[in-house]
Amino acid sequence: MRYLPLTDADRRAMLASIGAPSVDSLFRDVPEVARDPVFDLPDHAGEIEVERDLGALAARNVAAGSVPFFLGAGAYRHHVPASVDALIQRGEFLTSYTPYQPEISQGTLQALFEFQTQVALIAGLDVANASMYDGATSCLEAVSMALRVTRRPGVVLSGALHPQYREVTETGLRYLSAELDCPPPDFDGTESLVDRIDAGTACVVVQYPDFFGRVRDLAPLAEACHDAGALLIVAVTEVVALGALKSPGEMGADIVAAEGKSIGNPLTFGGPYVGLFACRERHVRQMPGRLAGEALDADGKRGWVLTLATREQHIRREKSTSNICTNSGLCALAFTIHLSLLGEEGFSRLARLNHARAAMLADRLDAIPGAEVANDSFFNEFTLRLDRPAAEVVDELAGRGVLAGVPVSRLLPGEPEAAPFLLVAATETVDEGDIAALEAALREALR
Repeated sequence: MRYLPLTDADRRAMLASIGAPSVDSLFRDVPEVARDPVFDLPDHAGEIEVERDLGALAARNVAAGSVPFFLGAGAYRHHVPASVDALIQRGEFLTSYTPYQPEISQGTLQALFEFQTQVALIAGLDVANASMYDGATSCLEAVSMALRVTRRPGVVLSGALHPQYREVTETGLRYLSAELDCPPPDFDGTESLVDRIDAGTACVVVQYPDFFGRVRDLAPLAEACHDAGALLIVAVTEVVALGALKSPGEMGADIVAAEGKSIGNPLTFGGPYVGLFACRERHVRQMPGRLAGEALDADGKRGWVLTLATREQHIRREKSTSNICTNSGLCALAFTIHLSLLGEEGFSRLARLNHARAAMLADRLDAIPGAEVANDSFFNEFTLRLDRPAAEVVDELAGRGVLAGVPVSRLLPGEPEAAPFLLVAATETVDEGDIAALEAALREALR
């Protein structure tokens, strides 16, 4: 066959070489129910029929911009200038790929260099890589890097870390020699991670602002980590917050793993995302992914080079720091264009506007009987404690055309204590009419 050239004899020889009895045995780790699933889909249909069916399915979705929208929990709705989309669709950007021949990929490398510079600046650290897949896998890579740097097994994951970031990290460390310390969800903001640091701790992972929206001074925790020889990893799910808050690097963070989707990349029903990764220069050799750098050519002209590429496709597998196969280049470019259009002052102004909208919303909702803002601090997202299960309230308000927020129980389904908590986010896209709609609907639902 054209695309399957191996014979049965070839397959038997290969299986014998690796000591496997059959092809099916190679998939023994995949649950049997998932190996040959039966989908309730027609075998085939014409193009018109497929378009009609898919269109009907898509019409069942509620677009974020079509109703008052207060969802966050790691995916935030922001305005993206039309110029961003126009520029990234230029052919030289849209079709560019991994710079395997960097000397002839000057435009790609320069764009990555500018992206790295921006990420390093807002993170408050020395160096950033050319992007990761998303914030959650970036967090996993940060922990893996800390294990290599410190040569210790202990990993402390804050109870206020996004549950999905925690799950991805736990999954990725499953077959590594790591010892996980995972405190319970920090509903009341009282956890003390300093008490969990010892001589075997490689790193402590915290979120900033945390999963519940709280903003904390991380300097004391960073000092405790460093006194014990451990690294502080800071995860950021809402990167716009760094336009208003003290950067993690300023507070002593060693590695920042962030989600950059809020800048330049619309929600688009869930993807794609773009992971940000920055660290101290002394740890750069253990940083995953790629690093684009600036240099001078033989004529003294400025040029761009692939300075570091410590992944398995570039170097020996056992020497690689990551098996990340590419970077989210187009999404990173969108991030770079949007942030360049904003500039330093514009980025700060955007962050201030986000906080102002959230503060206005918090004041209005806190005045509703049966609702209480649980935070003592926040950026553009906060936790609301209701006197009814939050999931029920969200469903009821969705029926009234208001997307009120994310029930904490959705992301922490095994925690009964999560039931009354609702995460509510307000970005610059929320106006006073949206706030009034949520206030009226929530007041009615809690009556």
